[in-house]
Amino acid sequence: MFSKAYIPHRGYFCSPFSRWQGSFQNENAIELAATVVRKGLADRIIDPKSFDALFLGYTIPQVSCFYGAPWLAGMIGAEGVSGPIFSQACATAATELGHAAMAVDTGVNSNIIAVTADRCSNGPHMVYPNPNGPGGMPIKEDWVMDNFGNDPWAKNAMIQTAENVAKDTTFTREDCDELTLNRYQQYKAALENDRAFQKRYMVPAEIKMGKKTVTVEADEGVMESTAEGLGRLKPVLPGGIHTFGSQTHPADGNAAVIVATKEQAEALSEDKNVVIQLLSYGYARAKKGYMAAAVAPCAQMALDKAGIKVSDLKAVKTHNPFAVNDLNMMRKMGLDPEIVNNYGSSLIFGHPQGPTGARCVIELIEELILLGGGYGLFAGCAAGDTAAALMVKVG
Repeated sequence: MFSKAYIPHRGYFCSPFSRWQGSFQNENAIELAATVVRKGLADRIIDPKSFDALFLGYTIPQVSCFYGAPWLAGMIGAEGVSGPIFSQACATAATELGHAAMAVDTGVNSNIIAVTADRCSNGPHMVYPNPNGPGGMPIKEDWVMDNFGNDPWAKNAMIQTAENVAKDTTFTREDCDELTLNRYQQYKAALENDRAFQKRYMVPAEIKMGKKTVTVEADEGVMESTAEGLGRLKPVLPGGIHTFGSQTHPADGNAAVIVATKEQAEALSEDKNVVIQLLSYGYARAKKGYMAAAVAPCAQMALDKAGIKVSDLKAVKTHNPFAVNDLNMMRKMGLDPEIVNNYGSSLIFGHPQGPTGARCVIELIEELILLGGGYGLFAGCAAGDTAAALMVKVG
């Protein structure tokens, strides 16, 4: 599908993810992203003026986000450029990177920095004019909580979509707990040797707290998972198989990935012997109210467009807000569990929505580098019973 879109070695980074109502709860997500991007580029000795476009993805409005992409470009020192804004729920990052690859592949751009930023904490409380309301009463919406709880098309909450998929399978509460415990152990591997794996790509975020500057160096709010602890939790929905332990938590954070031509990527790469190529993008929509079921077909589309078989994959990363997402995808696609979500996934490190997929892609790339190269797949679901996927190759 793509033949000219590349990612420079270490031309990507993300902030730590902070559980909602944590250290980032009062930070404008776009301004926080600017501080992280400036530091990430400086650490990699990349001139922000080298970019010919900046793509921005977010799903939760922030103050002044009307000026999103050009504002962010100015704050990072790339004031001469701008670009489109993407907002496709949890598929935002994959879709943004897919469109960046299309722009490079077609020659529209040659060196794009794709940034994603979100803050689930203290989400906006929206008021919409409604002159026909009783006494002119406006329409009110809590952007984060109301949309977690109700899909206006399927008429159900996010958690209900996971349980709908579970009812069509033989998966059990015990299966969800076992997978969650395994995902937690995989995340712990990224913390070994003083977080050696995470330090390959994670950029500390500096924030102001009063007169002090505080540096957040690592993920915040990740809860330890044990078999005993998971076993004590009750299902969120009566008769369901998911507890609060086997679903993700909302979070705050940001991530950035550079997408460029082969020549530009080589010029910006720290190790020019590491070649990272974006191969394809996939998208799917499941039947109404079955969000988790969309992941397997979107992943298969990405594989088919790249001409790659499941047996060719060296590593797979998923956005897995519910344990059944991974259980269903692995069964449907015949995936080897040993290659799925090593070093972490959103089920454990949290879900700031827009940046989640970008961090997963970054970790996928770094895992493939450690494995000596190969094909990697990212796939994850999104609101509206949709899902998006990306295929990458590291050589």
